[in-house]
Amino acid sequence: MAKFEIEALEGMHYLKATLDNETMQAEAGALSSMTGDIAMTVKVPSVGRVLKSYLSEEGYFRPTYTGTGIIFLEASFGGFHVLDVKGETWVLESGSYWASEGTLNLSAYREKMWTSFWGGEGLIDWQTKVSGRGKVVVASAGPLEELTLEKGKPLVANGKYVVARTADVAYSIRRPTKSYLASYAAGEGHCRYYDGPGRVLVCYSPYWRHRMFSQNSGQAAAAM
Repeated sequence: MAKFEIEALEGMHYLKATLDNETMQAEAGALSSMTGDIAMTVKVPSVGRVLKSYLSEEGYFRPTYTGTGIIFLEASFGGFHVLDVKGETWVLESGSYWASEGTLNLSAYREKMWTSFWGGEGLIDWQTKVSGRGKVVVASAGPLEELTLEKGKPLVANGKYVVARTADVAYSIRRPTKSYLASYAAGEGHCRYYDGPGRVLVCYSPYWRHRMFSQNSGQAAAAM
């Protein structure tokens, strides 16, 4: 199995992948450097896949690296989490996929239109579905915590705090109170409900450097 290590330097995080006659995939444009006998190939996606990716934040070109050597992917003010998939299926939020072993199957998953709309993602929200056995690297704004959910005891999140979930977790958008007036008075609006059984990866808070970078980028864009 490929060896994935999350390194930290100067307040930034990056992935170091060690391959021993193995294969991995990564998000397009993520490569920083690589050494050894490694060949990079890019499979041309179908027209349907290109269209799905155009309508979302998911990349449609995901290079494959095969051979023996070391690969470094680009650093981020955010964080990375190595998830060991053991036969189950995970759904990753748009923009959360970073890299994975070649033993895993990657496909596109479309959220229900009504759920996507009320969740603030527009009418179409394509995500990445990962299944099989192997490791996948999940990108996030901060550290991730894995929670196990029981049926009837949902996790309620007022925002995109859940970065990934197993496919058996029921996801929906609801008001946190029974009436519109109470929800308005509470200032919460619609919340995201995740009901088990299943598991979720939650990012409660971003790294402070990521938060500052995002704020400064937003202010610079607004000033243009």
